[in-house]
Amino acid sequence: MKRIVIYCLVFFTCFTYAQKKNGTVYSEHQGIDIVEAMVAAFVAGDTAKVSSYLAEDFRSFNGNSTNPNATGGSKKGYVNSVLFWQKNVDYFSLTRQNGAYPDAIEYKDGQIWVHTWDIMKGVHNGTGVKLNMPVHRSYLLDKDLKIKVLINYINEDVYSDVGRGFNPRSNGAIYDQHENINTVRKMIAAVENNDLDKAYSFFDEKARVRNVNMPPGETVSLEEDRAGFEEMTSQFEIISFDVVGYPDYIHYEVNDSRVVQSWWNVRMVRKSDNKMLTIPLMIIHDFNEDGKITRASEYFSAKLMEQ
Repeated sequence: MKRIVIYCLVFFTCFTYAQKKNGTVYSEHQGIDIVEAMVAAFVAGDTAKVSSYLAEDFRSFNGNSTNPNATGGSKKGYVNSVLFWQKNVDYFSLTRQNGAYPDAIEYKDGQIWVHTWDIMKGVHNGTGVKLNMPVHRSYLLDKDLKIKVLINYINEDVYSDVGRGFNPRSNGAIYDQHENINTVRKMIAAVENNDLDKAYSFFDEKARVRNVNMPPGETVSLEEDRAGFEEMTSQFEIISFDVVGYPDYIHYEVNDSRVVQSWWNVRMVRKSDNKMLTIPLMIIHDFNEDGKITRASEYFSAKLMEQ
């Protein structure tokens, strides 16, 4: 027992000495006020005010860069970027992320760092690309409480989206006649004639189905969808599926995806009162390379069926 106690004392002594305080963290600090004032001026497009918060030797860095020799952007370049954002981004804002707040850290060596967690929002007015993303920034303040360094951490994929928006390109081919369109026609015909075994034979066994009236992200299996359809036909008699226009088959280059979009007017009779109803329906069917349907997304108004 004595030996165990000695080991414990040695362990906790080492653990205690392993901790070393190297500064103080503040949730309220003059440095935070300066950083947030600079950000407010940036969003407002006030270049003179932004410049007044920056040190003459200010440098800005991309925290996601893998270049170990990066020297960062200059004060002039950063101030000029204020005008770029004002000119190119509508509804621009940069506000604290919900539940987050800045930290100011005063280190023992005298350095003051401010760390922020914000949400950037806006719309690129040339392409309509929406900005809505978290941004983490670290600011180093000098002895005069001027911002000397800014390190910016942000997902830059949205900038690629903006760039692509200026260069029209095709994304596959669209067909008005195709074997996958034939599959959809045959499947709908089987549904119209209540031949559910044949209708569901066109689906991959692991296919999922959803409709616009379901909660976002929710899908059902083929078995669940069939049970729901049988429940619906106990209350409604389907008269016909009348095609509107013609289906489109799109083979996208991106992700090599295969989609049939079709539009229908579904004529049915409600059995409770013999009322004839016409329900507009759009269906998007995803196909695999074997020509089986892997997903169905249905768009119709359930309220029309209740009127």
